[in-house]
Amino acid sequence: MRFKQVDVFTERPFFGNPVAVVLDAEGLDTAAMQRIACWTNLSETTFLLPSSKADYRLRIFTPLQELSFAGHPTIGSAHAALESGFVSKKQKLTQECGAGVMDLTVEGNLIFVRGPTAKISEIKSERIAATLAVPARQLLRIDVGAVWVVGEVASPELLAGMKPDLSALARESDELDVAGVTLFAAAKDAAIHVRSFAPAHAIPEDPVCGTGNLSVAAYLKHTKQLGRFGERYTARQGMQMGRDGRVSVRVDDDGIRVGGPSVTCVEGTLRDL
Repeated sequence: MRFKQVDVFTERPFFGNPVAVVLDAEGLDTAAMQRIACWTNLSETTFLLPSSKADYRLRIFTPLQELSFAGHPTIGSAHAALESGFVSKKQKLTQECGAGVMDLTVEGNLIFVRGPTAKISEIKSERIAATLAVPARQLLRIDVGAVWVVGEVASPELLAGMKPDLSALARESDELDVAGVTLFAAAKDAAIHVRSFAPAHAIPEDPVCGTGNLSVAAYLKHTKQLGRFGERYTARQGMQMGRDGRVSVRVDDDGIRVGGPSVTCVEGTLRDL
């Protein structure tokens, strides 16, 4: 099977968020996919399959479990599908995944995906807030295929310096049935700085998180704060991990989109199990 490792939300190799993409994966069952995802030890590994409903079907796995949808794996896998010829080059793509059929658009070297409609609810925040080690305002539970607790930190400097209690955060995430916590802060060099922590999924910190950024945009829309940043803005993420990802966010009448460039860093052959 053909294999690619794609760096997402960057034009420079090794500065974004990598996703492992296995093409021609029809011969793999769920257990084999999960074993490969555990072996790659990336935040997500994806498997490209034929679809009767869309241009292709995508299955997405963390090292521990399958996800119905995730942002950077979707964009990186679309890049791999187009680059490899798995699908023909065109400006609009459809992807079948656990969350349904997703719409993607290709704009030059950028690929955008429209996320699922956000489901937003209040949470009892005292215990999870205590794990963060920094004050975060108005924590909300936001489901965009992946489920995040989202809140705002007072400054990018405070966000950059935070060191959450990851063991406690994993326990609280399991109790709340969420992937983890995504926090943001307003900044000057980019409209928003973002950090995403998902230790319950064996991901202490996600370098550049698509669903985390979808959730931040849904949070801003829900709390009527989009005017601070506009309906088109750029989020920056990953600096604390030696990365420099840039996520383009669009809040439209028909949904929220995240997008960015991708670059292939590794390609070759994955031997059949």
